[in-house]
Amino acid sequence: MKIQPIIIGTAGHIDHGKSSLVRVLTGTDPDRWAEEKERGMTIDLGFARMTLPDGRQVGLVDVPGHERFLRNMVAGATGIDLVLLVVAADDGVMPQTREHLEIMDLLGVREGMLVLNKIDLVDEEMADLAAEELREVTQGTFLEDAPLLRLSATTGQGVDAFREQLHERASALQPRQADGVFRMPVQRVFSAKGFGTILTGIPISGSVNTGDILEVLPKGGKGKIRGLQAYHEGTDHARAGHSTAVNLSDVDHKQVARGAVLATPGYFHAQSMLGASLRLLPSTPRGLGNRTPIRLHIGTAEVLGEVILLDEEQLEPGAGGLIQLRLESPVVCAPGDHFVLRRASPVETLGGGVILEESRFRLKRFKSFVIDELVRQAKSLGSPEALLESHLVRAPEMWLGVEDLTVTLKMPKGEVRDLLNILGGKGRTVELTPDRWIHREALDVAMDQLLASVNAWFKDNPTRSRMDVRDLRAGIQFESALTDQLLERLVQAGKFQRVGVGMLAPAGRKVELDAATQGSRDKILDQLRKGECQPPTPLELGTALGLGADQVQTVLQLLMDEGEVVHVSRDLFLSSVAHQKMREEVISNCERNGELKIPELRTALGTSRKFLIPVLESFDTSGLTQRRGSTRVLRKA
Repeated sequence: MKIQPIIIGTAGHIDHGKSSLVRVLTGTDPDRWAEEKERGMTIDLGFARMTLPDGRQVGLVDVPGHERFLRNMVAGATGIDLVLLVVAADDGVMPQTREHLEIMDLLGVREGMLVLNKIDLVDEEMADLAAEELREVTQGTFLEDAPLLRLSATTGQGVDAFREQLHERASALQPRQADGVFRMPVQRVFSAKGFGTILTGIPISGSVNTGDILEVLPKGGKGKIRGLQAYHEGTDHARAGHSTAVNLSDVDHKQVARGAVLATPGYFHAQSMLGASLRLLPSTPRGLGNRTPIRLHIGTAEVLGEVILLDEEQLEPGAGGLIQLRLESPVVCAPGDHFVLRRASPVETLGGGVILEESRFRLKRFKSFVIDELVRQAKSLGSPEALLESHLVRAPEMWLGVEDLTVTLKMPKGEVRDLLNILGGKGRTVELTPDRWIHREALDVAMDQLLASVNAWFKDNPTRSRMDVRDLRAGIQFESALTDQLLERLVQAGKFQRVGVGMLAPAGRKVELDAATQGSRDKILDQLRKGECQPPTPLELGTALGLGADQVQTVLQLLMDEGEVVHVSRDLFLSSVAHQKMREEVISNCERNGELKIPELRTALGTSRKFLIPVLESFDTSGLTQRRGSTRVLRKA
């Protein structure tokens, strides 16, 4: 079976002949339920298929016209590529005509035809008036220039001409793309004897094959595809733009309802907070205030919640703004999805818009950085490259892995890597480590923040010539791995030098000491050198030289930076000369005896166990020696 992957939908007021038109075009009665047939009124969604002249099949969705079933109408409108706005010539434009037109516009439908039905019930003058009214109501909308055809679905008058033009437009319409990962809002779920759970709907992205694993969100578990149907015929493959039925194993149909989403596992998560752009309908009777209770229609789901106005105190009819939706129940969606908002009570259509982000946090009103980020996100929709850039720039982590981006963008890994490499070739993204990427703007900001943090630290520590990387990590609050990567780039750029273990020094930094500090430095170094392997403690140095504890610590740190002093343990500071002497004696002792003879070492150094044991433990830690039973030996390289 050949399929043209587009969906045609009907719209219009109750009893204007939408279902009759579908029957004439397809030979299928879209009214499935006995109640619908009894009342002569569509209550739920109806599905049929139409054959194009070249043999390809397209799907038709018939939506209910009565305002009480608007939720079903919105659910059916998800996935429609071309709409047939039907108006009865004897009634003319009615309330649901206008509302359905507004909803189709809000949901992003951009192609359609105007159908003036039931012309057999009126004279030509009345038909002309109805056609004129229909043209007036569609002026300024996406149907402004749409063809208007007159027909009678009952007598067949004008149907052949309409069918011919519909076939022509359906054949020429750009097919829905099947890129991205598979996602299908569930329109109907039931159990068939011998098959199990079956879910139907119109996939809006991606494709699947028999045997694939899918998950039902927000709750419903995972299952393997046992079988697929497209337009009631078995197939091994289904894609976006096909009216599809999926027979899924290991999923209880009682746990799934309309509003759920069937998707490739791992990419989608149900969200209770969403950043979005909103436009109120000019026909909305009242404006919209902050925290107004609303009903959100998105995909096939309907949930209650409230709307937070982020950049306006109040939205008036016809106005637009940025919002956050805070919902009572989570929904599954993605940036770029269209939605409709209705007031919770009394129920009336307010407007609609586009999802911009799946919010991690409650967004604060009137914060410029929040608004700027959402505006950037809005501008990126429609361009995968721009959307990827937007997510990288906005990422709180500064850098993201390919796995993170696949979930954020709802795209397979291969497509994400291709986009990253394209942007990398343009100098827009940088791969800091394998599969970890950062945007050039974010990299520049991060480097500036790191340099500022280093400069601030040295300003607070003017006598220091080097900085412990651990102090930098504590101050900058980046991921340690990201800090290391940024530092490496700055070292390669000549901004820093690595000195010793875990220390860095700004290139060309010179410490200028005042006379008092210089004097204290010389005196403390002299005392430590004289003490040799039994040096005075910081407290003893302060008492002997008349210095405060902070002064002593400042000078000791200065001497360590200069390499004149080694900090062995809490209160043990050795001159570098004494430390080197002890190191050489340990090596000589071990080489001479095969293991360390501490009494012999203590005599050679003229020190006591009080000073010797901490030094030996530091040599163990640094890798010079290692314990072997009750003694020490040199560690082999």
